[in-house]
Amino acid sequence: MTPLKRTLLSLPEIPLRMGWLEAQLNSWSPQTAAVVLNELCEESERSDPEAREALLAVAVLFASRSDWPLLPQLREEAAGRHLLALDRLVRLGPPPVMVDRPAQQLPVPDYGVGRELTLGERRSLARRPNRRAFDKLVADPHPMVIGLLLSNPKLVEDDVVRLVARRPLRLEVTLEVAKNARWLSRSRVRLAILLNPGSPPEIAIPFLSVCQRTELMEVLKSADTSQTLRATALELLEKRPPLRELDHADRVLQ
Repeated sequence: MTPLKRTLLSLPEIPLRMGWLEAQLNSWSPQTAAVVLNELCEESERSDPEAREALLAVAVLFASRSDWPLLPQLREEAAGRHLLALDRLVRLGPPPVMVDRPAQQLPVPDYGVGRELTLGERRSLARRPNRRAFDKLVADPHPMVIGLLLSNPKLVEDDVVRLVARRPLRLEVTLEVAKNARWLSRSRVRLAILLNPGSPPEIAIPFLSVCQRTELMEVLKSADTSQTLRATALELLEKRPPLRELDHADRVLQ
């Protein structure tokens, strides 16, 4: 077990793993970070479940910090040193085309009070620990409302999937979800982001590296998948051991 994988798995929660990882990566040179991360990616691509679990913290961190100056440096290292597994984690693609208008140009939902609610009133509703206004709140275009809603204890996974699956995508909404490790740790949320053609590639692509085989196949089957996501998903799928080998390994472990 590599030291990075061991340390990440010793921490009980994704946010703790992300916090430690961010500090560690900032303390390393880009060259060191690239080699260590590439090793973890290679382990995950060999269908090592512990490596994939550890890599989830990396993927969520990179998606939530898509403007991190380290990421272009890692892309440069991956290209220059032929670190192909790392490249599949951090590569970029063209910007999406199916993105809704900016939040300020979108209409505010009718909350049924006979007038348009102010931003402050909508934020107050998003904080309330009940689901009475949730159908309206998930359609609200303002990122401050969505940010508060994502922290509401009554919000459930299906709500978040609806948020990121909407087409055309509300970019500000996806950016808010990308800041929330609680929801990005859910595979259905990550898959909904991957399957939405409006998702920014710098947020979506890191999630491919932690996809299960069936999820990669869903990405490949979707007619809306971008060329970059499709190529990356195909590479990752080809790296997986044949199913016969996995079945044999399962029998040995039983």
